Amino acid sequence: MNDNRFLNAAAIQKSLGFLPHPGLLLATSASGVSNVMTIGWATFGVLWSRPVCLVMVRYTRYTYKLIEEAGAFTVNVPSPDMERVMDFCGSHSGRDVDKIRELGLAASPAKMVPGIILDDCALTYECRVVGQYDTLPKMLAEDVITSHYTGGAKEANYHRLYVGEIVHLRKKRQWQNTSTI
Repeated sequence: MNDNRFLNAAAIQKSLGFLPHPGLLLATSASGVSNVMTIGWATFGVLWSRPVCLVMVRYTRYTYKLIEEAGAFTVNVPSPDMERVMDFCGSHSGRDVDKIRELGLAASPAKMVPGIILDDCALTYECRVVGQYDTLPKMLAEDVITSHYTGGAKEANYHRLYVGEIVHLRKKRQWQNTSTI
């Protein structure tokens, strides 16, 4: 599949401008439960002739379990007025609180993947997992381990890297005909 229509350069540039702070919102759903978490690391590009978004999720995160079950996720680019949402979703676990309900977030079913999109976000990438890779200490430089993984190489809470094929890109109506997003 050589379909790069979802690689909108302006949208990607805007999306990457949110990293690492304030971040992006990663959402997923499985078994009738949805969760949203703030992420500070992501990248976009082309792999295997497909437009992709790469995200990293720690094994201990509630979202990890849901992505494993669903095989899909959405990456939602927040609107400028969503700072409270970003803070809350980055500091509370979906195991303990329904963040969508607690924050009163409007969410809709994604069009092409199992999961949700956050209606108030400016832009949403719907992604189907087409690859996944475990982060192993032997594959990382020592300074990466010491700066991003506490507890040393053996006890660290490492990530799984998900390669998500972008199968749908949704822009909020007010952004439809602009070149800035």
